[in-house]
Parts: sequence; C-alpha cells; structure tokens
Amino acid sequence: MAEKVSVKQLSATDFHLMSSMLSLFGEVFDDVEIYNAKRPGKAYMQKLLGSDYFIALVALKDEQVVGALAAYELQKFEQERSEIYIYDLAVDETHRREGIATSLIQALKKISAERGAYVIFVQADYGDDPAVALYTKLGIREDVMHFDIAL
Repeated sequence: MAEKVSVKQLSATDFHLMSSMLSLFGEVFDDVEIYNAKRPGKAYMQKLLGSDYFIALVALKDEQVVGALAAYELQKFEQERSEIYIYDLAVDETHRREGIATSLIQALKKISAERGAYVIFVQADYGDDPAVALYTKLGIREDVMHFDIAL
C-alpha cells in the first residue's frame, strides 16, 4: 500500500524541516553547494519562516521530506492585492509521478486564496519538460524574457 503524503506549511518552529527542505533542493537541483555551503543560521530561518511574505511547504511521507515548495507573497502597489511567486519546487526523484508537486501547488492555492492573492506565478527553464508539463496542466503559459542585473 502506498504511503500517504501530507503537506505541511512551515512555521518559525520548523527549523529542522526547513533544513531538510534545503537539502532536498540541493539534491534535486544538483546544486548542493548553493543550498548547503552558506546555509543561514537558525535565527535567520526562524525570522524568515515567521514572516508574512515567505511561504514554505513540505510534502511528508513517514516524517521524511519528499517534496518542497518555497514561495513569496508580493504586495502590489496598483491595487490592494498580492500575487504569489513560486521560487523553488522540488520532489525527490524516487517519489516523482505520485502527484506530490500538484499537492504542494494545491496547498499553496488554498493559502494564496486565504491571503487574498489574485494569482500564483512560476518560472520554468527551457528543457525542463516535466516542470513545463506540470505548469501547463495547472495554468496558462506566458512567454516572457528574464534578465539578471548584476550588482
């Protein structure tokens, strides 16, 4: 029998789950150095997790983090509303094709609606066909250009 997956929104007291979340992102994105080399301290993470603009969700199977989503709420200036940006979304390779990413996004949709957001948006890289397929199934594609401006 398949283990049930539960989705949990992290709070300031969930430092250990945030640590597992960062490890998962490093493994899935094959970028362990970025997610582990200069990992923020406990006080920083507690402040971030306790903020009203950061949303961290984990998918748990038998108390193990098998999926994770990090998002930011962006307050708009032109109207009294906000939008939610999915910054990172990952599922452990051994647990893909189980609906975990969709479950994480569905949980985020509920949180976003409770916060009065009007849209969730996410970026996907060309060539990341599984991500593009997931987001196409759940939303409307817009072709935009992305620029990084060096400091």
